[in-house]
Amino acid sequence: VLGYTPYQPELLMRRVGYCTQYDSFPSGATGRAFLGRILRIAGHDGATADRLAWEALDRVGLVEAADRRLAHYSKGMRQRARLAAAIAHRPEVLVLDEPLNGLDPMARAEMMALFRQLARGGLHVIISSHILHEVDAMSDTVVMMKDGYVLARGEIHDVRSSLGAEHPTSILVRCDAPEILAARAFELSSLVEVRVHDDGGGLLLRTRDEDGFYEALARIVLEHGVGIESVEVADDNVEAVYEYLIEGSGGRA
Repeated sequence: VLGYTPYQPELLMRRVGYCTQYDSFPSGATGRAFLGRILRIAGHDGATADRLAWEALDRVGLVEAADRRLAHYSKGMRQRARLAAAIAHRPEVLVLDEPLNGLDPMARAEMMALFRQLARGGLHVIISSHILHEVDAMSDTVVMMKDGYVLARGEIHDVRSSLGAEHPTSILVRCDAPEILAARAFELSSLVEVRVHDDGGGLLLRTRDEDGFYEALARIVLEHGVGIESVEVADDNVEAVYEYLIEGSGGRA
C-alpha cells in the first residue's frame, strides 16, 4: 500500500486511516478529547493535535457536539466520530468496514455524501460491505470476492460487459406502444426474451447484443413513432453482476 508493506506498520499507518464497524470509546471522553488523545499518541504536539482534531470534527459535522460525551452520541454520531478518528491524521488511504451498518436512511445518505466528498478531495476510499446496492451507489470501482478469491474487479459496467453472451443484458424500456416495440424486437436474432410490463407501459428485454438493440430501437422509433419515456439497463449493477459471478463459480456467498 503506497509502497509500504505490513512489515512497516509505523510508516504505513501514518498514511492509512481505518474505520472499524464497531466502536469502544473511552469512558467519559468527549469527541474533542478523544481525537486529541489519539493524535497525541500518534506523535503530534498539543497544539497540532487540537487543530487536527477540530478539523476532523468539522469535516464530519460534529463541531456542535465536540464537547459532549461520546457516550451520549447517537448511533450516527458515533459512526461519524469513528470516521473523524480515521481521517484526523490526514491519511492518503481510508479503509471503511461496513460504514453504514445500523444507520437510519437520513444518516446513510449523509455518510455516503461525505465519502464522495472525501474521495473528491483526493483521498482513496476503500469500502468493505455486503450491502451491494449501497456499494453500487458509492463506488466507481469494485472488487468482488467469494471465499477469499477475487472474482472480478474494475468499473461495474466494464465487469458487466465482460460477462458477454453468457448472461444476456436485461433492458427496461418504458414507452407508449409496447406491442409494436415487442413485435419488431422479436425480429432481432440476438433477442432472448421480451416481456410486457403488467401495467402495459413498457417492456423488459434480454439481448446478447446491447449495442445492436439500441440501433434497432432507434429505427423502430423513427419508423413507427413510438414514444420512449425511458431506457435503462436492469442488471448493470453490483448486485446483479455479483449474482452472475457467484452462479458461474458454482455457489453462493
